[in-house]
Amino acid sequence: MRNIPLSDVDATPRAVLAIATDYPPDTLLPRHVHRRAQFLYAMSGLMEVQTDDGAWVIPPYSGVWIPPGKPHQVRMRGASTRSLYIEPAARPRAGSACEALQVGPLLHQLLLASAEVPALYQTQGRDGLLLDLILLELGSARRLPLFAPMPAEPALARLCQALLAKPSITVRPEAWARALNMSPRTFSRRFREQTGLAFGQWRQQACLMAAVTRLAAGDAVTAIALDLGYDSPSAFSSRYRQVLGQSPSSVRQGL
Repeated sequence: MRNIPLSDVDATPRAVLAIATDYPPDTLLPRHVHRRAQFLYAMSGLMEVQTDDGAWVIPPYSGVWIPPGKPHQVRMRGASTRSLYIEPAARPRAGSACEALQVGPLLHQLLLASAEVPALYQTQGRDGLLLDLILLELGSARRLPLFAPMPAEPALARLCQALLAKPSITVRPEAWARALNMSPRTFSRRFREQTGLAFGQWRQQACLMAAVTRLAAGDAVTAIALDLGYDSPSAFSSRYRQVLGQSPSSVRQGL
């Protein structure tokens, strides 16, 4: 199925619905929610996803798993997508949090083929087997570290949102502790309690998410590294490769 609203087929008595959608550049899908779980895959372009839990950047050849009933907002940066909408009882991943997932060559080809599957497919035929295999692959897909969890505490959340809007690796936890009238030790403990990450890890995630977006837009590695406050392009590239398993230049090349 191609470029049709989920609402047109949501009631179809099938465990999985596959829809291919092409979005104009910079399309914003405002905050919404699905009855079914969703796996949203960018065949091309970039996706920025926000939920109450935090923010994700999803580069090409990656996807985001969205549990059923999870409110979310997505900005499409020139993305052509494949979406799977999965009945809650059939979902292949547990938990109530969204996840960025790596899409390997087999899953990529399966998702490519899913666009030709009709809503009322034969469950025991080729289409049903194809979707069953997709669910198995989704269940074992590797989670990617492109997530910045959002704290529930309003004052701390505002600081996090400001850093996401203007990320810098040079922001110091001591400055945030002073802004919140906390000792550095109390701040470090509170930040980890609220986000599950140490401040330095969270700051790094925010910077890498910004870097992925800019790399996909064609910005130079040197300019990104310096804007984010890294000492040198090589220091930025080394950290990027350590966390994401590939060089920054590979994103610019569309790999």
